[in-house]
Amino acid sequence: MNGITLSPQQLAVAQASLSCRLFLEGVAGTGKTTAGVARMHYLLKSEIPADRLLVLTPQRTLAQPYYDALRSPDTPGGGVVTVTTIGGLARRMIDLFWPLVAEEVGFQRPADRPVFLTLETAQYYMARIVTPLIEEEGYFDATTIDRNRLYSQILDNLNKAAVVGFPPGEIGERLKGAWMGDLVQARIYDQAQACALRFRRYCLAHNLLDFSLQIAVFAEHLWEEPLCRDHLTETYTHLIFDNVEEDTPVAHDIVYSWLGTVESGLVIFDHGAGYRSFLGADPVSGHMLQDLCDEQRIFVESFVMSGSVTALGAAFDRVLRPSVPDGETAPPIGDAAPLAPAPTADSVTGNNGIRATLHFGNRRFHHQMLDWVVAEIQALVRDKDAFPGDIVVLAPFLTDSLRFSLAHRLHRVGIPVRSHRPSRALRDEPATQTLLTLAALAHPEWEILPSRYDVTDALRHAIHELDLVRAQLLAQIVYRPHRGQPELTPFDEIQPDMQQRITFVFGGRYEALRTWLAAYRTRQAAPLDHFLSRLFGEVLSQPGFGFHRDVDCGLVAAMLVESVQKFRWISADLADNRRPLGREYLEMVRQGVIAAQYLAPWQEEEQDAVLLAPAYTFLLSNRPVAYQFWLDVGGLGWWERLYQPLTHPFVLSRRWPTGKVWTDADEHALRQRGLQRLVLGLVRRCRVRVYLGLSDYSEQGFEQEGPLLGAVQQILRRFQSERGGV
Repeated sequence: MNGITLSPQQLAVAQASLSCRLFLEGVAGTGKTTAGVARMHYLLKSEIPADRLLVLTPQRTLAQPYYDALRSPDTPGGGVVTVTTIGGLARRMIDLFWPLVAEEVGFQRPADRPVFLTLETAQYYMARIVTPLIEEEGYFDATTIDRNRLYSQILDNLNKAAVVGFPPGEIGERLKGAWMGDLVQARIYDQAQACALRFRRYCLAHNLLDFSLQIAVFAEHLWEEPLCRDHLTETYTHLIFDNVEEDTPVAHDIVYSWLGTVESGLVIFDHGAGYRSFLGADPVSGHMLQDLCDEQRIFVESFVMSGSVTALGAAFDRVLRPSVPDGETAPPIGDAAPLAPAPTADSVTGNNGIRATLHFGNRRFHHQMLDWVVAEIQALVRDKDAFPGDIVVLAPFLTDSLRFSLAHRLHRVGIPVRSHRPSRALRDEPATQTLLTLAALAHPEWEILPSRYDVTDALRHAIHELDLVRAQLLAQIVYRPHRGQPELTPFDEIQPDMQQRITFVFGGRYEALRTWLAAYRTRQAAPLDHFLSRLFGEVLSQPGFGFHRDVDCGLVAAMLVESVQKFRWISADLADNRRPLGREYLEMVRQGVIAAQYLAPWQEEEQDAVLLAPAYTFLLSNRPVAYQFWLDVGGLGWWERLYQPLTHPFVLSRRWPTGKVWTDADEHALRQRGLQRLVLGLVRRCRVRVYLGLSDYSEQGFEQEGPLLGAVQQILRRFQSERGGV
């Protein structure tokens, strides 16, 4: 298989009987997914029709090894293997069997086709429902969070109800039952409940299906409908379900009843994972799938960690594993089975010990720590012949300033760098801001007046090599809002001395851009996505302009056009749309609702480059590296979870008894277990060495003494005999 030599254990899984259902488990790095890919190859080479094989993963990024294998030359041809998620399967079945259940579910226009919402468009409709309640009835006046986060948390409540399997009308009662504080928070939960139900009624009235409604329709109606279930079970007779610990209880319920009908099945479970628990992942219900399997296999040997890295993982496990008092209920993220045994740190000594694996630099200030990180990376690439693509720099949260500071330092020493932040808003990209500012200038009838700063920034990025000083000077002179509409004046009307300061080279490029916008304004306005495509293709991507030969800007422009296009497709048919859709889109961007986030495909990024990423994002890419740098080890970000005043991902789960109060002890145990899970997950994806970036003061200037730093200090004290080498 693609030149990969399988171990005897992997080969036994791959070539198991065609009528066998296997449950495969082990920690990360033991070759489980490789065995799953080999199993897929074996089924295809055994003349199992490709369209009879279904590969399920919790999210698309985790399916990448299967996509890569299916594109390889040695994959048998004929037919197409279905690689998808439960959400993707739900959407397909709803589209196929819509007339069968539309009226039963309660959609008010069952004869019309369903409209599937993206995350952005769901937030858009949520904003239309919630905004009047906030402005007219004082909803959520007791909490201060950004509007887009408020909308996303209400949607998250609906998603939890769908993937856990309880009615959306129970959201508020479950949250209040676990709360023991003041009544203000209980009122917030009631308001979140009311907004969720209003949104659900609106979706039913307009044939809109957000993620929660797609899952609910599929799990509660279509899966119970014999025609749909028979279609699926007769179509897919061989099943591979990878990373089940990251999937949801409803997904596990469906596969649990499906496994009994398949000819062969392979279920793959990763010990110590469940990183998507904030999205409803449930390792406990995932592990129950072994009850339907004929055989169970456990992989123990790691193909990633060296002996010393394994010892480091064992040391972290000892100092971070929380103890649950007798009679207490652990938070719902505990392992469903004991961790696979690993060598103890005491058995690894000498040059192969922890001192060869753990390296740290302690600096007083944050910027000094970043300098140390870059110097160590430079030494690895220059002296150790390490590939940049085998190095990752991790932080609990990758802020814009941290990302820029590291990228700038690495570029300055000639080391390629890439970053991956699924939560980074598309609207925050400079290319997006440039395109949308120019769109406002081209559509004066929208009466959207960009600030002079926005125009300055747009000119600086739109015109190649235009510096900030000249861009600011040019914007001050040519940008003239007139009667509530934006206007750009010609370059030849500027005084000669100012023209010379700006230079005629930049003036000519500006005039070409202004002329194009002026010509567009004389024609009938096109849809916003058409406008952006033309602006990019006819002007900004041409020589002399800022997007020329800039692959990143081209990618951002393409994603923005796609975002606008989906918004237009879904919103255009609603009778209550009274404003131009382009203006509506820009207004929603300003409010932080639209262009909220995107997921750049891993395979499209430059691979031989140092990766900057949040720790959980790296874990869910499921890719090992040789060297890891952990930043701000003393910070609380490694231990704390995000503040979510409208929801609680662990209370809204099957593991938490309804009505049981969530205490400070539960919160502490949850955070401690989450830290242990995170650290072990990172170590298990490291081949050679972990570097710890320490600074006395954080990026914001606060002293740092977080739990992860305490764990490191315990390990160092335990191995004080090796301290001189660490």
